[in-house]
Formats: sequence, C-alpha cells, structure tokens
Amino acid sequence: MKKPSPPERRQNASLREVLDELVVHARVIARQVTQMTPEELEYAQERLEWLADEVWRVATGQERPPA
Repeated sequence: MKKPSPPERRQNASLREVLDELVVHARVIARQVTQMTPEELEYAQERLEWLADEVWRVATGQERPPA
C-alpha cells in the first residue's frame, strides 16, 4: 500500500520566489565581497534591502513595508 503524500508546504509561490532571490543574492555577495568595488558593494546592499522589503510586503500582503 502506498502512503499518501504529505501536503505541499509551499503555498505562497510569490513569497517563495522572492525569498529564493534574496538567498541567492546574499550568497553571491558572500562569495564575492572581497573582490567588489565600493560602488558594487553599495549597489549590492541597496538590492539586498529592496529584496528584504519585497519579502516583507509579500509575506504580510502590504503594499509597502513600514518605514
């Protein structure tokens, strides 16, 4: 007899997508931080903050995260 499959835990595809993007970006930064120029670091930080804001927005269903 076959066991029933466990229910899918990932029910919010939008949240999973933006979380995956945040994790990938953080890993890229961690690998390349010693070779990045100050301008690249600044951009990487801004993008990381933007992605974190996106995670918050999608997770809470808000239009914008609190300031």
